[in-house]
Amino acid sequence: MAQNFTVTVFAPAVLSAQSLQPRVCLSGGFAILSRLMMKFFRPEEDSAQVRFPPPLVYVGFLLTGLLLDRLSDRVPDFIPVSPLIMAAGGIALLSGIFVMLAGTSRFRKLGNNLEPWKHSNQIVSTGVYRYTRNPMYLGMALFYLGLALWFRSSWAVILLPVALIVIRTQVIAREERYLAAKFGDEYLAYKAKVRRWF
Repeated sequence: MAQNFTVTVFAPAVLSAQSLQPRVCLSGGFAILSRLMMKFFRPEEDSAQVRFPPPLVYVGFLLTGLLLDRLSDRVPDFIPVSPLIMAAGGIALLSGIFVMLAGTSRFRKLGNNLEPWKHSNQIVSTGVYRYTRNPMYLGMALFYLGLALWFRSSWAVILLPVALIVIRTQVIAREERYLAAKFGDEYLAYKAKVRRWF
């Protein structure tokens, strides 16, 4: 039987206590989500042991930012209404799509698994991987930023560094340890030559 518990959302003082009522109640939601992740994203033994799809991190933080905008009546609001902001958002979106597609297509072409809970066949160091070790995660971050600017979501922009920290510590760090253990000097030489992000 799932246990019931309450998650309280903490926000800056600019949010009134009334705007956060009633508290967000999740009846065992995290436990259920964890079980689903374990069922559908069970890591292979020969893998980085990432237990969830990384895009969910970006989606989750983006939606949280949009929700906080609504709850706080857009306080803070540091993204002006401007054609330049819309253009910057569009550039970030398109850049993100391009970088993601470049990364995924190179992986598929070389027969590597895209899913970080599956094994890696080889070190991919050609194409966009000559400039960034993590084009898919970088592309997702740019796509997120583009949407945040288009929606003028200050909270989503504030939460982007938090999303990147989660990706860095819970996904990329695991992948780096796995690749270093599996491919040894080949991966370490590549890691020394190419930056993690750009």
